[in-house]
Amino acid sequence: MTIAVEKVLYTARATADGGRDGKVSTDDGKLAVTVAPPVEMGGNGNGTNPEQLFAAGYAACFHSALKLVARKARQDSDGSTVTAEVGIGPINGGAGYGLQVELVVSLPGVERAVAEELVAKAHEVCPYSNATRGNIKVDLQVA
Repeated sequence: MTIAVEKVLYTARATADGGRDGKVSTDDGKLAVTVAPPVEMGGNGNGTNPEQLFAAGYAACFHSALKLVARKARQDSDGSTVTAEVGIGPINGGAGYGLQVELVVSLPGVERAVAEELVAKAHEVCPYSNATRGNIKVDLQVA
């Protein structure tokens, strides 16, 4: 099922030149990075890689969703963090590549059962979670 956005609030635009061994920049000039495959994938590791960029975006987006649902539930999210681990590897017998994600959420001072409820609700709100749902494996962990 395709989910359509009812009203586009913002559009980000980035251009890649050189693929995994090149440069990526946004049209507003706020982001310009050299990309390179990690050593584990045969690269020299002298740049960031798409998985790091995806992990950074997912962690930030999920953290915002977490803070939103915590505020609505009148729970304190001060000091909370979200760490996204994005893995890449072969799928379909090596016919292509796929991603998997683990989100590790820390909510200090919040009872574990409540924290788990907040994380589950954030997973329903976060645009990255909605985009990946049913497409890649996403594991949620409460630290």
